[in-house]
Amino acid sequence: MDIKQLDDQLSVSAQIRPDDIPVLADAGVRHLICNRPDGEGSDQPSFAELQRAAEAAGLDVHHLPVVAGRVSDEEAEAFGQLLDGLEGRVHAWCRSGMRSTTLWALAKARAGLAPTEIIRRGRAAGYDMSGVVARVTAGESASGDGLVLASYDVLIVGAGAGGVSVASSVLARDRSQSVAIIDPADVHYYQPGWTFVGAGIFSPEVTARTLGSLIPHGVDWVKAAVAFFDPERNAVVLEGCRVIRYRRLVVAAGLKLDWEAIPGLVDTLGRNGVTSNYRYDLAPYTWRLVQSLERGKALFTQPPMPIKCAGAPQKAMYLSADYWQRQGRLQNIDVEFYNAGAVLFGVKDYVPALMQYVERYGAQLNFQHRLVRIDGDARSAWFEHTDAEGNTHEVQRHFDMIHVVPPQTAPDFVRSSPLADAAGWVDVDQTTLRHTRYDNIWALGDVMNAPNAKTAAAARMQAPIVANNLLADAGLAPGVAHYNGYGSCPLTVERGKIVLAEFGYGGKLLPSFPAWLLDGRKPSRLAWYLKERLLPPLYWKAMLRGREWMVKPVIGED
Repeated sequence: MDIKQLDDQLSVSAQIRPDDIPVLADAGVRHLICNRPDGEGSDQPSFAELQRAAEAAGLDVHHLPVVAGRVSDEEAEAFGQLLDGLEGRVHAWCRSGMRSTTLWALAKARAGLAPTEIIRRGRAAGYDMSGVVARVTAGESASGDGLVLASYDVLIVGAGAGGVSVASSVLARDRSQSVAIIDPADVHYYQPGWTFVGAGIFSPEVTARTLGSLIPHGVDWVKAAVAFFDPERNAVVLEGCRVIRYRRLVVAAGLKLDWEAIPGLVDTLGRNGVTSNYRYDLAPYTWRLVQSLERGKALFTQPPMPIKCAGAPQKAMYLSADYWQRQGRLQNIDVEFYNAGAVLFGVKDYVPALMQYVERYGAQLNFQHRLVRIDGDARSAWFEHTDAEGNTHEVQRHFDMIHVVPPQTAPDFVRSSPLADAAGWVDVDQTTLRHTRYDNIWALGDVMNAPNAKTAAAARMQAPIVANNLLADAGLAPGVAHYNGYGSCPLTVERGKIVLAEFGYGGKLLPSFPAWLLDGRKPSRLAWYLKERLLPPLYWKAMLRGREWMVKPVIGED
């Protein structure tokens, strides 16, 4: 935890964790302010978790959440009023500390602190407040008229699997391009590995690397959050009212895990038997629960589509049940799967193999059941069930363990932008991945609305296509490449075997290997070997570095 002091009263930092709170208390902090909404990051503890730790340490804690890059005058005024009403030292945090510093700067500017002093103190703490000062002195709210920092040939929003891969693929084709990636994160995660963390196969540390170590050489890293897009002026506005311009834009911002959409969930995550492999720090708790459960009821949930890796909810079920079976406990554990959808898996060719394991583990399938609220202390979950006639009613279920997959949406700054479709996703042509209205914008990965599976394998296929197509638009590549909807979902049905689902648009099977070597419709030890041993190094050393093994785009063909 890197604490930055802004004045005698207030310090700020990036995201804190529960074990940081006693350290802050020992340093003399008496009040905490969280400026980060829940669910922004896949390694972010909920406010409820931090509130419990703060209260245990005797600290006063407040939640004033602000959407990244969207600090309003009203929020700054509320922050200033809160500070004025507190006695003693105060510590505020968000993802990087930028939002908290911006709130302080706006509040102090309106209280009469000189602009030069605001800039000086911000710079000393590592935050550029020049754009904020420009906003105040101009008498404006956040707009596209902020301070222009730079301009790039290719600007990429998001440094996840898709964003880093596109940057590498662009430079592999043409190193003359000026390229930048915007992302406020410090850590990059290999999220496909979290299912294995939840099953005790991987340690969580092997799925994480510092983002700085992965940004391609020759690419500028803008460590900031995006406030909004201004495609009419070829600009992206960052937090602090700073502007970056572009010739061509790639949006690879991922998606948002909406934990708060299920009432009661954030209050009980990581305790009371409530877990999820969709968060870095919770996947190890899944494994602890699986190991400790001797008897009782284990529930596994899947929300409405679209979600990241649609097979992951049932993978958690299969691997947990496999462990219990190997330990001789399965006969004492009721395994139940609650799916908001109507089918086990969206591509019917893989369902027979999956059903063999459903029957093997004695799992009860409950379709059209959507988790609507949870009470961890009472070990109860409520589901909305839709019957064949379309009628809905609520059912309550007790649990000893529940693995929850939260609903998922596009990030807030994408949903509210002119790039989004009616559902909030970036609106692209599903074959070229070019925006349907803005010719110099492309998108890939989880954030866009093409009807493909949202998986890392899909992003691996899409990245070189986007790189090729934006360079073709610049006259620097020979033609346009087309995406066929390829995605891959290695369905881990037991420890040592995987059903390797590979498919494209319309559920068309798109296997990477001949059936005599690996038939993805059947559980396979070879597929397990690929998942456990080959895919992680392929991700870190090939995909993120622009090495397009088996995904080099074919020009002019679907």
